Amino acid sequence: MKINREFTKNSQSPYENIKFKKASTEILNPDGSLVFKLEDFEVPEEWSQVASDILSQKYFRKAGVPNKIKRTEEKNVPSWLSPRVTDEESDELSFSSEKNSQQVFDRLAGAWTYWGWKGNYFSSEEDARAFFDEVRYMLAMQMVAPNSPQWFNTGLHWAYGIDGPSQGHFYVDHENSKLTRSSSSYERPQPHACFIQSIDDDLVNDGGIMDLWVREARLFKYGSGTGTNFSNLRGASEGLSGGGKSSGLMSFLKIGDRAAGAIKSGGTTRRAAKMVVVDIDHPDIEEFIKWKVTEEQKVAALVAGSKICAKHLKKIMNACHNCEADGESCFDPNKNPALKREIIEARRNEVSENYIQRVIHFAKQGYKSIEFDTYNTDWDSEAYVTISGQNSNNSIRVTDDFINAVIEDKDWNLINRTDNSINKTIKAKDLWNEVGYSAWACADPGIQFHTTINDWHTCPESGEIKASNPCSEYMFLDNTACNLASLNLITFMNEDKCLDTNLFKHAVRIWTLILEISVMMAQFPSKEIAKLSYEYRTLGLGYANLGGYLMSKGIPYDSDEGRSNCAAITSLMTGTSYATSAEIASQLGPFPGYQQNSKSMLRVIRNHRRAAYGFKDEYEQLHVNPVPFAVDDLRDTNLGIEAREIWDEAYQQGQKYGYRNAQTTVIAPTGTIGLVMDCDTTGIEPDFAMVKFKKLAGGGYFKIINRTVPTALEQLQYTESEISEITNYAIGHGTLKDAPNINHETLQEKGFTDVELDLLEQNLKNVFDIRFSFNEFTLGRDFCLNTLNINEEQLSDMNFNMLASLGFANEEIEEANIFCCGTMTLEGSPHVQDNHLSVFDCANPCGRIGNRYLSVESHIRMMAAAQPFISGAISKTINMPSDANVEDCMEAYLLSWKLGTKANALYRDGSKLSQPLASKLVEDENIEEDILTEGPTPTEKTIAVAKEAAHSIVYGSRNKVPDRRKGYIQKAIVGGHKVYLHTGEYEDGSLGEIFIDMHKEGAFLRSLMNNFAIAISIGLQYGVPLEEYVEAYTFTRFDPAGVVQGNNRIKNATSILDYVFRELAVSYLGRNDLAHADNTDVDFSLGTGAEEGALKNNEIPWKLVKKMSSQGYLRGQENLMVINSDGGTSHYGSPEPELSSSAVVSKNISEQQPLNRVQAAKMMGYEGDACPECSSFTLVRNGTCLKCDTCGATTGCS
Repeated sequence: MKINREFTKNSQSPYENIKFKKASTEILNPDGSLVFKLEDFEVPEEWSQVASDILSQKYFRKAGVPNKIKRTEEKNVPSWLSPRVTDEESDELSFSSEKNSQQVFDRLAGAWTYWGWKGNYFSSEEDARAFFDEVRYMLAMQMVAPNSPQWFNTGLHWAYGIDGPSQGHFYVDHENSKLTRSSSSYERPQPHACFIQSIDDDLVNDGGIMDLWVREARLFKYGSGTGTNFSNLRGASEGLSGGGKSSGLMSFLKIGDRAAGAIKSGGTTRRAAKMVVVDIDHPDIEEFIKWKVTEEQKVAALVAGSKICAKHLKKIMNACHNCEADGESCFDPNKNPALKREIIEARRNEVSENYIQRVIHFAKQGYKSIEFDTYNTDWDSEAYVTISGQNSNNSIRVTDDFINAVIEDKDWNLINRTDNSINKTIKAKDLWNEVGYSAWACADPGIQFHTTINDWHTCPESGEIKASNPCSEYMFLDNTACNLASLNLITFMNEDKCLDTNLFKHAVRIWTLILEISVMMAQFPSKEIAKLSYEYRTLGLGYANLGGYLMSKGIPYDSDEGRSNCAAITSLMTGTSYATSAEIASQLGPFPGYQQNSKSMLRVIRNHRRAAYGFKDEYEQLHVNPVPFAVDDLRDTNLGIEAREIWDEAYQQGQKYGYRNAQTTVIAPTGTIGLVMDCDTTGIEPDFAMVKFKKLAGGGYFKIINRTVPTALEQLQYTESEISEITNYAIGHGTLKDAPNINHETLQEKGFTDVELDLLEQNLKNVFDIRFSFNEFTLGRDFCLNTLNINEEQLSDMNFNMLASLGFANEEIEEANIFCCGTMTLEGSPHVQDNHLSVFDCANPCGRIGNRYLSVESHIRMMAAAQPFISGAISKTINMPSDANVEDCMEAYLLSWKLGTKANALYRDGSKLSQPLASKLVEDENIEEDILTEGPTPTEKTIAVAKEAAHSIVYGSRNKVPDRRKGYIQKAIVGGHKVYLHTGEYEDGSLGEIFIDMHKEGAFLRSLMNNFAIAISIGLQYGVPLEEYVEAYTFTRFDPAGVVQGNNRIKNATSILDYVFRELAVSYLGRNDLAHADNTDVDFSLGTGAEEGALKNNEIPWKLVKKMSSQGYLRGQENLMVINSDGGTSHYGSPEPELSSSAVVSKNISEQQPLNRVQAAKMMGYEGDACPECSSFTLVRNGTCLKCDTCGATTGCS
């Protein structure tokens, strides 16, 4: 191939006009101890500290790099391109780490050029030189980056002669097409990030279950990720050849999950990245769907239970020792009232009797304390380690038949794997509801649309596409691999803020060639993968920074123009890549599997072309038509023209020569490599925050506005002074001097001197909330204790608010906060017009006052705009707010299917137990006071309702309920708070009184609820209709509020009162419109006693009748009869004593981490959890995975 020079000149170093700088980096443990440190390494001057850190910490070879090398000449290879080896004869020979970014760029580009030369990819030596130089320039200028395994492995043998024994890899020799076992670990690198592997329903043989864990381990070791469809494995109820029943799919998934977790724990390059896919008709699909939900409930139980046990056991121990009785009387609950009280309280909270007795015996032996480990909800904690399902992304594979069955409310069959018989028939909609609930509850499983994926399959004659890689962007045949690279879109913008299409196509052409060369030079972890990767040669070229690109142009992410830009760029990239693939095929021939699949591949190319030309229909063999490119929404007319015409070339060249690659493009999450390129946004994602915290070389951060914001403001015609004011509004002034309310003068009145003010000012520059500067570490312990009169207990409390203790009100603190630290959003900013705010919308609300964020639909529609022009798929997080409901999740899935996307991964804020809710982070200290003073109190509201009713109805005297009355007790958990609702009924079944008990709440709230219930009861007995109360109190809003557990009909409430009157309305008024779930799963209803359905013959045992009737109310009468629907009778005998106990644990318990870590992270736009590698709280959603903005660690495979 001919290679043109666009960035470099012949006979001149590509680094000639690039300035380099010295940099240093270090990694510290949370305790401050040093993990890694490297000083005085060289990187390009424009690289940020984060990009420099990642290159040096992750991608520099840490050992074995010789300082003296020599070339080993090879026949037919130019001398400058010959491999290097260690110069063993040199007296100055030594080995160390790579210390210059040019070493890395040279070894990558050199290895690609070397193998490209050996594979006859270049027309001449000059073309090879041009290729070598252009690639090095693009790497240094952060224009493009390959996936992480390329940085880890490629070029180590070519540049330094580094080698080692074979690790069981295979490759296909490009010269003779023979499958060969590798004899070296690095001569042929493993550059692929993404793998899809098959599994057979066999326990120990090759290709079977246990063999897969070995193959996965081989991939994880080299930093790659893998996915597998496990639907071949038989279900738990299916028979085995030797008799008995299979242990089922889930038992083996748990084994694989533990294996992946162990590799993650021991590895140094990255954690394991794994995808588990199961078909929607598998016999165990219901258990798989609920897997992670169930496991997270175990974590909640472990966390809550451990703390409950620790609390009560400690009290029992103290009760034993804080006793003044003689001898062993202190240990006898009959003689020690305090001990008896604590034992009873522990039993009420379901503390094990065994442990209660153990602690008392322990105390008898003289021990003063007991160790009982408690757990937290941190995702890398011991609680999570004990459960399964946490080391993979889970997806279900759904067909159009299933989706249509859901829409038409039809039955759905689960199919046995062994004989294809029907295992079970269920309603498709019921299964769909389970999917929606699980996605809402724990963000898993994702969905892959099997029919759509295979409609766009270029090689259907070779088999179906059944699975994907961990991030869901690579979808192809089992036992194939894909290596990724992504272009940084910002670097291809010209002075007019338009895409330079010539440079962009040039880069796409070169990097398509690089990825193709990588297939030829690679070794693979198994024979099957080596063989099929050679035969189909799939590539994964994509782009990053789309969100930053659109913002810098002043275009909203959620707009028709934004989506048209996305479609045009994607179309131009994939069209150019396929045209390049055809060009390579003209010289080296198409991929070996092409002839068998040529008709299908050309059909897919024609469908890409139709979408580029804006066709709404006339597609070939598609069940769901794609979203066509709307060129009229594009201002950049040149981009629009080229995005269409490139497909003419790609199709015509393919007709002549075929294609070298079965697939060429995907959109990867670009986690680590996005940071190496200093991208503001990753992949196709929007930005996650307006204000970024830029890392400093010496440690710490400083606050900057997103660098695309000033550019966007310029594009929107704001003046320089206006941009400066807007920027200050977002990032603040960094000082309390002249701040409103809290400033140097007011602080001096509190006892601050110039010394403390100087210390404070130095710290304020780096914080994002002034409350984090007011602590003993900034001001000094003596000053806090002696001058400010703060006690030891307050100082040690991580949630202590020093400013509030000094007398400043919350409103005053917030005003000073905005002045000093900024709002971290453009909402409410001076000068910014309302119609421009959409340009700056992010995936989540920004800062402490931001309310705007991108809708769920905007994420899906952006994916739908790109999908018609992608060979594979798109890795993207679809963000949902915390108040999204189950129905919203199911609607998002359906919209994704209707718009022709291939997969969908939802993430609702707070759906992970380990991650705190963004909406609950910054709470007003006076929240209870605000609730009570905000509008009428409950008592006032009750009086108002009674007065209103009195105007329209005349009532008699008070009608008291009978002394011995019917009713029921409903226990529930509302927003994490236990609520017991007691009702008392008249003889006719109507409601006469209620009691409300808040379990373990403070005296104030508990008493308030009790008295409120009394007021309601008196109103009911004087004839106020229950309907009036229901209308008044449903939909009232105050905390506690949120998810309701323990109630079959009510699933969510906006307040305790909303919950109570919804329950009463459903039970006594038949107001099913106020319920969230139907009554099909309820065996009987309490309240009015009205019959809700005839009892079926022989289906109601006396044990069920006991549930409906109070034995105590009947006073043990035995001669009672139940008349069945058929006229038959049965007798109510004396009940047999039954003992049972159960613990109710809230599923929404989350560990309260220190305020200055979790809150800080969430305010900065991060997820609020610690990175498992560097412990920084800088994790962000990245495609379907997570990445750390500090160290670049990612849960994906890019």
